[in-house]
Amino acid sequence: LVFTEEDKYGLYSNLLFKYFLAEGIVCGHDLFVASAKEHPDNIRKELPAPLLDDAYGKELGDEAAAAKSEDFQDSMKIAWRYQNLPKMEASPTTHTKFGHYYDVSKKMSPELCQSVKWHSFYLHEELSLEPGMKTWNMNSGYARLLQSIQRIISQEGFDGSDPQKKQRNVLRIGIQSLGSILWGDDICCSDTPEDIHSLTKFLYVLRGLLRKSLSACIITVPAHLIQNKAIMERVTNLSDVVVGLESFIGSERETNPLYKDYHGLVHVHQIPRLNSLICDVSDTKDLAFRLKRKLFTIERLHLPPDLSDTVSRASKQDLAGSAKLLSSGCGAMAIGKKHLDF
Repeated sequence: LVFTEEDKYGLYSNLLFKYFLAEGIVCGHDLFVASAKEHPDNIRKELPAPLLDDAYGKELGDEAAAAKSEDFQDSMKIAWRYQNLPKMEASPTTHTKFGHYYDVSKKMSPELCQSVKWHSFYLHEELSLEPGMKTWNMNSGYARLLQSIQRIISQEGFDGSDPQKKQRNVLRIGIQSLGSILWGDDICCSDTPEDIHSLTKFLYVLRGLLRKSLSACIITVPAHLIQNKAIMERVTNLSDVVVGLESFIGSERETNPLYKDYHGLVHVHQIPRLNSLICDVSDTKDLAFRLKRKLFTIERLHLPPDLSDTVSRASKQDLAGSAKLLSSGCGAMAIGKKHLDF
């Protein structure tokens, strides 16, 4: 169960959501998409097109050439004492290829989309079929969604506890903006919602369904609107992976020269413990993302080696504060309000 905290405007979390679904189509998995905001058929039309290996190689080659040119220009300006320091790799997975890559500037072809089974759940259509009613002391929208997921798992042969005669496959479940007011839940509107346990009950039952079936699920939630921290703690405990996206749009960091190369930060709050007591902790904790012409990339966050005289004092203080939080990418860290010396 992958839990994604949406950025304030939902732009980049929606892109990650579509990446998850596009990977399912390319791998030949069955898909189940649920939404109360956008019709699942419209989501399918907006999935990014897969990049072929040669196209991806060309894209990387262009970027490498640009980076090399930029490094050459920097070497003409950088102080001699910095020149022999080892370079840090920007991408955590530079030398390994995992999964597929997608071109966000192009849409996936209809033929490829129709090559897999697609199951959809649009809340407004479901509620129009039957009158609203509470089931299992839960929000009616959540209860309908659980019933639909359970029916697909049992009828389409994804139940791991029941021996299946046909060839086994994986079900990818995507649920968009769960917990928003469009689902009939008021946890985003009030500090003391009427039904504070609806979302928690839903995730508890969903996790049970995922554990006994051949399925994986991604959920996006507008966490920045949920004021009750107890709800977020329960949701985190019921999830396997918890990732938050923080966009720079509308914030001071959008115009801050320290972050000019990035569009936002990635916060990894929790990673799964698989067959072990503790989880494998990555050496990279400071991640940022940026949306290029064709690719959405997640990279290590690097701060510039020094600031020019034109940068404001507030930016320098922000740099010093960021230095305390960074755990990698720095040769040395600043103390107090001094600038960083790499």
